[in-house]
Amino acid sequence: MPADNADAIVIRDVVKSFRKSTIRREYTTFKSELIRWIRGQRQQEEMRLIEALRGINLTIPKGRTVGILGRNGSGKSTLLKLITGIYTPTSGSIQVNGRISALLDLGAGFHPDFSGRENILINGIILGMSRAEALERMDDIIAFSELGDFIDEPVRTYSSGMYMRLAFSVATHVDPDILIIDEILAVGDQHFSKKSLAKMTEFKAKGKTIVLVTHDLVSVERWCDMAAWIDAGRIRRVGTPAEVALEYRRAVELAEEQSMVMQPSALVADGAGLPQVTVLRPVTGPQASAEQRSGSFRLEVSRIRLLSSGGVERAEVDTEEPLEVSLDFLSKEPLSGVHFEVVFRREDGVQVYTTGTRGAKLELPSPLPERGNLRLRLARLGLLPGNYFVDVCARGTQDEVLDFQRGLHGLKVSSPSAEGGLVRPLHEWSFEPYAASPAREERTQVIA
Repeated sequence: MPADNADAIVIRDVVKSFRKSTIRREYTTFKSELIRWIRGQRQQEEMRLIEALRGINLTIPKGRTVGILGRNGSGKSTLLKLITGIYTPTSGSIQVNGRISALLDLGAGFHPDFSGRENILINGIILGMSRAEALERMDDIIAFSELGDFIDEPVRTYSSGMYMRLAFSVATHVDPDILIIDEILAVGDQHFSKKSLAKMTEFKAKGKTIVLVTHDLVSVERWCDMAAWIDAGRIRRVGTPAEVALEYRRAVELAEEQSMVMQPSALVADGAGLPQVTVLRPVTGPQASAEQRSGSFRLEVSRIRLLSSGGVERAEVDTEEPLEVSLDFLSKEPLSGVHFEVVFRREDGVQVYTTGTRGAKLELPSPLPERGNLRLRLARLGLLPGNYFVDVCARGTQDEVLDFQRGLHGLKVSSPSAEGGLVRPLHEWSFEPYAASPAREERTQVIA
């Protein structure tokens, strides 16, 4: 069935299986293996198939930016490798219309002993450019990568950040119709990250098709036109980024709540032979890096929901709409003097609004019950359009950080308003003409 001209990628009933072989054997030595080989005795090898993808159907229109979501091992990277032609499907069909460029594994296709300049030429040709085109664009690629004199050094001497910058520069200067990205939407340090995001914006403005795999749901909601959620090799949901990300978050939180098991992350002991101390990870809520979630976790904020006036969970709201921040907590021991803070922060880090139970003089039970719910109600959000984070912190006595979640809960604000700044206060414009002064009337008569 031919693909529609408006479709960049059409995937129909795709199954991808991998063969896994297992040889059952006991402990052996070189001598025993040699004797087996001389006698013609062979170990029985068991073959079985592992289905990485199971009946995938997905159509990606031209000019769309599509985010692929899913847990590790769900089949996201396998799907990208099928689209780029690295793998072939076990069954089903994939049609790709247009020149394709991919950023998959770090430095894939680079020869470690060749210089950056030589690898640009080789990779450019692999990605579909002629030798003349690759040479013509060489200076632009080098300038964008900002590698300077390192461009003539072997790439085995490059840091991982330099690898990324070179790979991103080559892939984006091929001028592809379709760009495939796996987990490297933002590349390198803060400066180069801004450049790479600006390049992505330029690609979108030119009507290029972009397919990206990422665990950053905020990036998907901010950058993508549509999203697809893959789970255990099957597509669970295709739709708008806000809808798919919300359903994915709910599924992850539900799975975490169902597996509330303490997991020791480290055992710490000093040289004096003191007893080992177990450091616990949070057992509820999102699992994240220490930069995004930290604390003693004697109390955990187990669930954070952003709700509309009807109690419906939302990932996007209008400036004029009300918003309710709902916090569920789990206290693992009797705690007194606990207070909670909520911070609204713009995606560039600017803190817009901070409030807390202590400042509001909300008296919480002391000690807190084992479980409970707190709600912050805003009758009108009042933020101007943009992408924001809602950060939450639970603190104990002497401001002990019990659970601090930063950059994990995204909120998109939309509005038809064309105003600038951060907030939109309630306001109205009015006009009253002044009575004309005698001098003004005299001048008017003279002019007339």
